[in-house]
Amino acid sequence: MQETVTKYVKPKSITWWASVFPLLAGLLLAVATAVPGLDPLAATIQGLFPETSATALINMGLVGVGLRGAIK
Repeated sequence: MQETVTKYVKPKSITWWASVFPLLAGLLLAVATAVPGLDPLAATIQGLFPETSATALINMGLVGVGLRGAIK
């Protein structure tokens, strides 16, 4: 089990962070749209990723992390 986790989690890799950033942004966007007080956070994320839904950001991040682990 430990090998599987370390296969996908590479915090020293720039490509890993490039995949995790949209994943986290999508999760935050999904939460921010559900919680009324987090509107500024949703606006900031929409400014970084214009016309992109939370679902698309999450999928982009998961695909990137999965490909990163599969290429190893």
